[in-house]
Amino acid sequence: MTSFGRTCDWMLRQREVSLLLLISVVTAVVGFVDIGFLSGGNWNDILARCAPTAIVACGVMLVILTGEIDISVGSLMAILAASMGLMISQHHWNLATWIGIPVTLLLGAAMGAVTGLFVTVGQVPSIIVTLGLLTSLRGLTIWTMGGSNIDGLPVGLTSLTKQGILGMPLSVWTASIVIATTAALLTQTPLGRRIYALGSSKKSARLAGLSERRLKLFAFSYTGFLTALATVVDVPRLPKIESGIGSDFELLVVTCVVVGGVSISGGKGRITGVILAVILMTMIRPVLTFLDIGEAGEKWTKAIQGLFIVLAIVSDSLMARRSNRETST
Repeated sequence: MTSFGRTCDWMLRQREVSLLLLISVVTAVVGFVDIGFLSGGNWNDILARCAPTAIVACGVMLVILTGEIDISVGSLMAILAASMGLMISQHHWNLATWIGIPVTLLLGAAMGAVTGLFVTVGQVPSIIVTLGLLTSLRGLTIWTMGGSNIDGLPVGLTSLTKQGILGMPLSVWTASIVIATTAALLTQTPLGRRIYALGSSKKSARLAGLSERRLKLFAFSYTGFLTALATVVDVPRLPKIESGIGSDFELLVVTCVVVGGVSISGGKGRITGVILAVILMTMIRPVLTFLDIGEAGEKWTKAIQGLFIVLAIVSDSLMARRSNRETST
């Protein structure tokens, strides 16, 4: 590993240690104020809240590592939830679950691939493509659902996603598998090394014969598939599907990825930091609830998330400058 690589790795580990310490301190302080915060039931709920964010963050992390961004995952989750609901609801198409779920997963991967094609073949900046999708998919969801909720979901699916396996929600088990798979992909496979190489230097990646188009298509398709997977294992926990589902979800996911140490310019980041950031960001609302903030909790949650992403970007900029100085010397 070069001096530059060792410096980046050290800084990323420092970010992870800082996040872990912050989680520990917040847990201890809030637990001291209200012992109920430390209960198993509360942490089971926090993990269930973390799961969909962690699943989708694994995909968005790959997109950002390639030097792109995807801010449409919240709207994509909404239209996928609506599509799945229409397919398997007893009050609508009433298709078998074994048909509706695979179709939903395929739709997610296909939408991700379409986004990737706009970025790679169409040469449209990813921020523009996904911003347009954020708005259009949200509008399509409202039109599809006709302003009403979708209920009548299969009891078996609702029970499985809510009660889970061995007392743990299905979404948490799924998130654990996705995290382990993504970590192995990034650290143990040539594909992962190529994704890092592309994000670090597009010019060097091209000279090395790497296909920028294929790598970015994979990253966007993977994100679409994981968004669909998060939809399948988390959305049916509620008795009905609302058109507002996934609102502001994209901001939370991108915040977790950036706060977790993934460079917004690509090429640097570790999944450990991302998952720690997911836990920290998800804890904010329960913490404010236990501190009895009241109705202002939602506003404070967004304000704190915004502050974290600003601090993360500033930290990323400082890290880049320090690395450039060390490389030049």
